[in-house]
Amino acid sequence: MSEVPEIFELNDDENLDEISIEVDRGQSSIRLDHFLVTRLPKVSRNRIQNAIAAGLVLVNGKQIKPSYKISGAETILLRIPKVQDHSEIIPENIPLDVIYEDSDLMVINKPPGMIVHPAQGVYSGTLVNALAYYFQGQKNQDSHVEKERFGLVHRIDKETSGLLVVAKSDFVHTHLAKQFFNHTIEREYLALVWGEPNPPFGRIEANIGRDPSHRQRQFVFADGLSGKEAATNYELVESYYYTSLVKCKLETGRTHQIRVHLKFIGHPLFNDEKYGGDTILKGTVFNKYKQFVLNCYKLLPRFALHARSLGFIHPVTLKKIHFELEPPEDFKLLLDKWRNYTNSRKELVETDE
Repeated sequence: MSEVPEIFELNDDENLDEISIEVDRGQSSIRLDHFLVTRLPKVSRNRIQNAIAAGLVLVNGKQIKPSYKISGAETILLRIPKVQDHSEIIPENIPLDVIYEDSDLMVINKPPGMIVHPAQGVYSGTLVNALAYYFQGQKNQDSHVEKERFGLVHRIDKETSGLLVVAKSDFVHTHLAKQFFNHTIEREYLALVWGEPNPPFGRIEANIGRDPSHRQRQFVFADGLSGKEAATNYELVESYYYTSLVKCKLETGRTHQIRVHLKFIGHPLFNDEKYGGDTILKGTVFNKYKQFVLNCYKLLPRFALHARSLGFIHPVTLKKIHFELEPPEDFKLLLDKWRNYTNSRKELVETDE
């Protein structure tokens, strides 16, 4: 069988388009938002004004107000959330596990196995299809986000479970996108990895980019010159001798960041086929142990990663909100299986002594 290519989701640090405009010296005085509307006809006035209000538009390197008037010879840097064409998205009645919802945003629990966004070869069964159906039933029709992005501010891999925030208006989307861009969003993941990290906590800072020898993988560029800056904080939660439960806090949001960084320090995610975690990297040579690991793979037939917590400033209320979510049942059963193995191993050691 030929390998089914993994869908590469847009990473969180690339959710903003960056546009630079040099204003002619002879430009007559005009409000900045009016000027940008004429220069960017494909971008709505509402989106431009929201970007200015969110501080995503700089004039000569400084934040300004929407009423600011340009006078010529300025440099404008505009960052604005990316827009994708969803005109052909077919709404599908796919149940959503809504953790929180108000008139401005919602936080959902994405199940493992669900792709966030349609891509080549995958046009149905995605989170966007589910959101399209969900928003059809919403009475709030004052937003065009539903047609353009369906509120997606960030993404997690297909096989990763856990928390995602969805915006219901362009204003909310823009302000959340800024928080992701500024790396002020708090995100913590749980991962089962091979081996036990030493030291038990630390910070991985290593550039990440496309693997030049395998286009379906990401790669750490240790030279620090290639790829894009990426940083992950990790901490050991529980050791099972040959595997460990660790929590990871993201500072950046590169594609496959946790998977690539943990592999880089010698601890690939358990059962992560793409990054070498689907082979027995730690343990004994006995058949009984090999069978135990194979049974673990069957119990969780994907890599073991869960987006456990999510915290951010609500763009409308300006209050900090925080969510935590336990892993899905098969993930918890996998951890129990390793705990039981650890306990039985301790008993054997104590008996020998």
